[in-house]
Amino acid sequence: MSLSNAFDILKERGFIRQVTDEAAVRALFDAGPVTCYIGFDPTADSLHVGSLIPIMALVHLQRAGHRPIAVVGGGTARVGDPSGRTELRQMLSPQDLRRNADKIHAQLGRYLDFGDRALAVDNADWLLNLNYIDFLRDIGRHFSVNRMLAAEAYKIRMETGLSFLEFNYQILQAYDFLVLHRKYGCLLQMGGDDQWGNILAGTELIRRVEGADAQAATFPLITNASGQKMGKTAAGAVWLAPDRLSPYEFYQYWINTDDRDVERFLGLYTLLPTDEVRRLSQLQGADLRQAKEALAYETTKLTHGEAEAQEARKKSQAAFGKGSDDSNMPAVEIPRDMVDDTLTATVLFTHVLSISRRQEVSRGEARRLIQQGGAYLNGQRIDDANRVVSHDLLNTDTPVLQAGKKIIYRVVIKA
Repeated sequence: MSLSNAFDILKERGFIRQVTDEAAVRALFDAGPVTCYIGFDPTADSLHVGSLIPIMALVHLQRAGHRPIAVVGGGTARVGDPSGRTELRQMLSPQDLRRNADKIHAQLGRYLDFGDRALAVDNADWLLNLNYIDFLRDIGRHFSVNRMLAAEAYKIRMETGLSFLEFNYQILQAYDFLVLHRKYGCLLQMGGDDQWGNILAGTELIRRVEGADAQAATFPLITNASGQKMGKTAAGAVWLAPDRLSPYEFYQYWINTDDRDVERFLGLYTLLPTDEVRRLSQLQGADLRQAKEALAYETTKLTHGEAEAQEARKKSQAAFGKGSDDSNMPAVEIPRDMVDDTLTATVLFTHVLSISRRQEVSRGEARRLIQQGGAYLNGQRIDDANRVVSHDLLNTDTPVLQAGKKIIYRVVIKA
């Protein structure tokens, strides 16, 4: 893979939405190794699937011989990005931000080799010790308030109330780009399409202060075929951390991809060659399952490692009819003292759905699942929400519970 192909690789695979000057960016990559950066917000202790597009872009650039910089915004997170928000973001303590930043740095290290060109930095290192008056005089004077207020992110917030704190965000992000340009020769910033105005502010600041040309590119904001934002499900966020979402559940998220999204997602979320992406995407009918299995396996391997991907694939095949060994099926534990003459189907499915989703599920939701014909125990549909199920659990060697088409568990009764 040659250096000159890096931008074309990103464009061919569907990463590029907007770019300042396509010819200039392509010439930049033709000229030699390029230093580029993307920022990541440490407002949680894990990234989720919505962060995979920028992560994968950096992975492709590193593989092509360039130098990616992953910036964790420990400084800017103390201000809060107003982009796409209708209200002020929740402010976290410095200790929480530091802990989150450390975890995200480690998480990014699963995708990027920080021992081989790639860098991980925290903008708190240069933002927290700024002298406010000097910063206003040296940096703030280059920003037009009229132009900033015309930015889409600020225009939306003006309707509900934009705090002065948030108003500073664009200036700070632009300053990040300037610092990285000065320290590392960074010439390209990338990010989600909702960041276009903030990124352009950085290129303009570099031009005004340093007299240099810097470039910007954004990624499309990815939704699935149903219009749902990537990284969000009815059960909550699709986290990249295994303690928030198991590798098996992560695998299942991808294998349940809508047929219409398979080709696009293979290009964006895997490292499979584009020829293989096209071959898999041309499969039809039941054979398209092979493409979804490739998508699920490759994404899980990148995020959780090959061993976990293989284990998740075994569990999925066992749960959904491709394996005969029930021991490979994902298990859910139920306390022995719960299995008595009062254990109804509603209580059982409420318990299991809550474990599956890692959040409390109401009995009403479990009851609706049963009434709509989506609850099965040992292969038999349960029609009565009040049915006592303790006998079915205790008198079966390997009780199997299914909720809808996508949730299947081997039930383990613990003493």
